[in-house]
Amino acid sequence: MNIKSFYRSFLVLGFSLFLAGKALAQEHLDIQISGVGATQIPVTIAGFANETVAPQKVTDIIRADLARTGLFRLVGTDAILPESAFIDYPKWKANGADALVVGSVEKTADGKIDVRYRLFDLGKASQLSALSMVAPAPMTRVTAHKIADDIYEKLTGIKGMFATRIAYVVKAGNEYRLEIADSDGEGRQLALRSKEPIISPSWSPDGTKVAYVSFEAKKPVVYVQNLVTRARTVVANYKGNNSAPSWSPDGTKLAVALSKNGYTQIYTVNANGGSLRQLTQTRSINTEPQFSADGKWIYFTSDRSGGPQIYKIGVNGGNAQRVTFGSNYNISPRVSPDGKSLAYISRRNGGFQLYLMDLENGQEMRLSDTARDESPSFSPNGQFIMYATGSGRRGVLSVVSVDGRVRQRLTMKAADVREPSWGPFMK
Repeated sequence: MNIKSFYRSFLVLGFSLFLAGKALAQEHLDIQISGVGATQIPVTIAGFANETVAPQKVTDIIRADLARTGLFRLVGTDAILPESAFIDYPKWKANGADALVVGSVEKTADGKIDVRYRLFDLGKASQLSALSMVAPAPMTRVTAHKIADDIYEKLTGIKGMFATRIAYVVKAGNEYRLEIADSDGEGRQLALRSKEPIISPSWSPDGTKVAYVSFEAKKPVVYVQNLVTRARTVVANYKGNNSAPSWSPDGTKLAVALSKNGYTQIYTVNANGGSLRQLTQTRSINTEPQFSADGKWIYFTSDRSGGPQIYKIGVNGGNAQRVTFGSNYNISPRVSPDGKSLAYISRRNGGFQLYLMDLENGQEMRLSDTARDESPSFSPNGQFIMYATGSGRRGVLSVVSVDGRVRQRLTMKAADVREPSWGPFMK
């Protein structure tokens, strides 16, 4: 990844939403974590030298990121070690860690924050990684997330997802808000505020736009909003309902569900509107389309067999193939980034729960222990799924690892939080 390009994209996005986000500064999403991975990597993260010059403590953010995954056991230390420190490998290994993180923070003459870090393999007595990143002070959290991403990738072999964003809808009183936040729920910013419902946010593959359905016109209409310029485009405003937008992997099209001719059917449309193409033609409800990872298929929910089930159809139409058989009610398909798994909501024993299917062999696994689940969304590295569920009378967001071992819950006081969508890796 080009670090300069990454920061440029994040900085433009952040400041384009800054004024709208001011009113949200006093609220935040609280996170509760439970469970650990099958194995945990013991890591010591020493305090970064001179980090009080930054708006946030870099070490606190890194530690929190790694802890949320359940894959790391943080071996505590009070030591503060700059990235230039001499590493006594036997000493740190004897302390119970397999890896050690050290770093420094400096403020440059123009007020930017320079963060330098190094990661060591204590067993092999060798350096695994080193980064130096200079960014404006408001981007300190992003810098810390990027370091956590690097640590995660070097120690697991899987790309980290901490420096990504999430979108979700908040209902507080009679107001609906489409909000954007860091993957840990911090840095919340407002994208849209309305007295009418907002549903089904969906990120563009480049992370600069969000498609969603708004009822502000007293009917469901599909919009695409540019998060950099804040410009909005009406993509689907046909007779009847316009709903469930989903981006193609190349970002040029959206799959949508429209009832313009009576029964709700699956269509594709250009991302800026136009070139509408109908894919399904049945006397049944077809909705919730989602492109496959390779862009060749569209998964969707249909009641053509009686109860709602998940099917797939080629992007150019043709015969649809049924995918789910495990219960008489399966909805909300979401395909993993590698195209190998399908997350969905299944009704069994009276509850609506999150399931994961291996698309090669059809094997299913229940991932949640709640009963009002909806709207699953994969992390961009495919290792976690965020979904909405109920807690008492409120909607909350939950995150679960794809092996079901680690769970997080994100709640907001006095508000319903629903409709999560996990954004892509920033280009």
